[in-house]
Amino acid sequence: MAIQNLKSYQYKDIFSVQTVSFENACIFNQPEEVDTYSIYWIKEGQGSYHIDFKKYDFQDNVLFFLSPGQVFSISSESVKQAYKISFVKDFYCIQTHDKAVACNGVLFNNVYETPFVQPCESDTRKLIFILESLIEEFQKNEVAQYDMLQTYLKQFIILSVRIQKEQSEIKTDIETRLFKDFSVLVEQNFKMIHSVADYASRLGLSPKSLAKNFQRVGAESPSDFIKNRILLEAKRQLIYSNLPVKEIAYDLGFNDAAYFSRFFTKAVRKSPLQFKKEY
Repeated sequence: MAIQNLKSYQYKDIFSVQTVSFENACIFNQPEEVDTYSIYWIKEGQGSYHIDFKKYDFQDNVLFFLSPGQVFSISSESVKQAYKISFVKDFYCIQTHDKAVACNGVLFNNVYETPFVQPCESDTRKLIFILESLIEEFQKNEVAQYDMLQTYLKQFIILSVRIQKEQSEIKTDIETRLFKDFSVLVEQNFKMIHSVADYASRLGLSPKSLAKNFQRVGAESPSDFIKNRILLEAKRQLIYSNLPVKEIAYDLGFNDAAYFSRFFTKAVRKSPLQFKKEY
C-alpha cells in the first residue's frame, strides 16, 4: 500500500482519528480481526471489502461501522480520501448510551447486516464539521478534553443513526423493536443459550409468537438466527485462534465436539478443519 498522507490523532490508547490518502489502488488478501469499534468513512474512492465473510462493493462517500470481533479484509480499493475513527468500550460504551443514541444493533453490533451509510451533501457538511472539531480538540490540551472528545464522537454517531434511519426506513413498530431486542440478546448470550424457547421466555413471549413476529418483519426464523450467529463465531475462532476444534466447540456451548463438527459441516458443507485450512 502506497500511503501518500497519514495523520493520526490519539487520546491515550482508547480513542483515535486517522486521515488517510492513498496514491494507488491496493489489495489485501489477509483478513484481520477488528479489535476496536471502528468507523470508516471513504469520502472519495471505491473498492470491495469483505466483512464477516461477505463481500461489499462501494463507491464514494460511504461510512461503514465495525465492532470488535468482526473479520475484515480488503479485496481491492482505490481511495483518495478517507477517515478512520476508532474507540474502545472504556471511552464510549455503545450499550450504556443505546437508550439515548440507539446505535446498538443498528450501526454497531449488527453482524447480520453491515450498515453502509451514504450521507447526502448536507449531511456530509455536518459530518465534516464534527470531524474537524474533533481534530481541533485533539490538538488542544484543555480541561475536560475527554468529555469534549466523547461529545463530538456522540454527535457523529447520532447523525449517522439519523442518516441510516432515513435511508433504510428503520421502523419503530413493536415487531421491529422486538427483532432488535432479540438480536441484542442473542449477541450477549449465544455462547451459553442456543434454545429459541429460552430467548422467547426472556422476552416474555412463546416461541410460536416470537416466530410470527419474525415473519412479520421478513426476517429468518429465530432458530436460524441463533444458528448463524454461532456459525459466524465458529468461523472467526477457526481462523483467528489456535484453539483445537474441541475447545472451540466447548467455548460455543457444545458439550460434544463431534456434534459441533456435524453441526458446522452440515451448515457450511465443509468440516471445521477444512474451513480452517482454506483460510
